[in-house]
Amino acid sequence: MSDPQIGILMLGMLVILIMLGFPIAFTLIAMGVGFGYFAIGDIIFSLLVQRTYGVMSNDVLIAVPLFLFMGYLVEQANILDRLFYSLQLAARGMPASLAVASLITCALFATATGIVGAVVTLMGLLALPAMLKAGYDKRMSSGVICAGGCLGILIPPSIMLILYGAMAGVSVVRLYAAALFPGLLLAGLYILYVMGRAMLNPQVAPKLSQAELDVPRGQVYWQLLTSFVPLFVLIMAVLGAILFGLATPHEAAGIGALGAIVLAAAYRQLNWPRLKEAVFLTARTSAMVCWLFVGSWIFSSVFSLLGGHSLIEHWIDGMSLSPLQFLILAQILIFLLGWPLEWTEIIIIFVPIFLPLLQLFGIDPLFFGVLVALNIQTSFLTPPMAMSAFYLKGIAPKGVQLGDIFLGIAPFLFMVFLAMAILYMVPGIALWLPEVLYG
Repeated sequence: MSDPQIGILMLGMLVILIMLGFPIAFTLIAMGVGFGYFAIGDIIFSLLVQRTYGVMSNDVLIAVPLFLFMGYLVEQANILDRLFYSLQLAARGMPASLAVASLITCALFATATGIVGAVVTLMGLLALPAMLKAGYDKRMSSGVICAGGCLGILIPPSIMLILYGAMAGVSVVRLYAAALFPGLLLAGLYILYVMGRAMLNPQVAPKLSQAELDVPRGQVYWQLLTSFVPLFVLIMAVLGAILFGLATPHEAAGIGALGAIVLAAAYRQLNWPRLKEAVFLTARTSAMVCWLFVGSWIFSSVFSLLGGHSLIEHWIDGMSLSPLQFLILAQILIFLLGWPLEWTEIIIIFVPIFLPLLQLFGIDPLFFGVLVALNIQTSFLTPPMAMSAFYLKGIAPKGVQLGDIFLGIAPFLFMVFLAMAILYMVPGIALWLPEVLYG
């Protein structure tokens, strides 16, 4: 068996082991070291040590634990219920007002936390019963929670974009600028869909009662001022500091972490148990991310050394694809990988396979990264993994079945594809802001 065939065998074995439930990071390291020992001998152990040190001292990755701490502390501070109530009052006169308020809450909270499971679970406990009680269609209500909870993957400050930037050698600042408008586009398409469906078929989202509509305007303003505005200002301060060059991503992440502490204290939710839990969760997730990077580098290096990358490059080059056809093929493959795998596995294992091909087709890694971030939404929404659906099913009322959740998600998947098509046709949606801000 030739070296390239061994590389493909290595990749196939990795996918099988991950689907069997083995830990991703340590499976990557074990496969990389095992096949690396076959390819280059004892030197693979020195490379493992050097790469581990390199990851732990990577300036870009400093932002990861700080953003995670910010998100976990915001989650622990029980800010979500205040935020949803204030947006529910503000949107009370709109079609599908509860669904619109849920989507805006999901977008804002997902942006602040970047933790899909937390957003879907908390919104499922808070907003789903409210929508069902108001007579909303259970399928649409479920789709709103699942799709809205995934927006933090794309809308900055996103952990996924930090990982992609570190892996692809692309500026995280430019990635954040490029992902901002596509993220708002996707959130806007979600809102337009639920409003349009409610206008065409009012039974899926009945209007609120007159008593619920007759809320003093002063009360609405006060609720927004004390719940929506503080969290929005925190997010905009972090994002603005990054985009306008006032701070590096890890400096802005430090500002965000400090802001989350101040916000939790202002709401009288800051205590030792909550702080301890946030620190513990941050340390656990950060360790996972760092070891994923170590394993990814070892695995991809050995895979390339065995000729795996060259084999794939020759195969794709032999297909005589245009740049657009390559982009579409890559996104189809990433979409299909989202069925059995989670986004971390796709970003860490498979995206590096595509990166060397971008130069061959003259594709900007910045644009490719935004497309991947947009596409990755589907890994949480498509069965058999569809983690957001399983998160919601775990806390949903008894009348909401898993089949209802999957059917409710389907229209939002179409919105993701529509957003990707719009981005293909108008790349300036992603590339205009980085060009304006940074040249």
